Amino acid sequence: MYEWLKAFHVLAVISWMAGMLYLPRLMVYHAESPVGSIQSETFKIMERRLLKGIINPAMTVAWVLGLYLAWEAFGFKGGWLHAKLMLAFILSGIHGYLVGRVRDFANDRNTKSARFYRILNEVPAVLMVGIVILVIVKPF
Repeated sequence: MYEWLKAFHVLAVISWMAGMLYLPRLMVYHAESPVGSIQSETFKIMERRLLKGIINPAMTVAWVLGLYLAWEAFGFKGGWLHAKLMLAFILSGIHGYLVGRVRDFANDRNTKSARFYRILNEVPAVLMVGIVILVIVKPF
């Protein structure tokens, strides 16, 4: 059963990351769209559906299975695991921040520039690189 749960954990992480890489990119284009325009309203729908249909469920599954696997296989021991969990917590914080930005866009209250979202778009990618290295290499 462990291998099946690990496979579903990896699938959930892939889905979560896909959404976390795509949502800020949508926000780049949304920030460039005039408030009330057809494009802006379309981006609102896309952002909401991506968040509620993919990102939120994928994050939940990734955390539930990941915590179980960390307990079952490693007893929550290992420096690499603690570092990975720290990066996953930071990624979850970015997720929460993006939830707030989706709300701001939905209420036509975005105050951030497209450039801001371009930079923010890189943060999940950097965290992902760190997490993958920690999991595969287990350097400490």
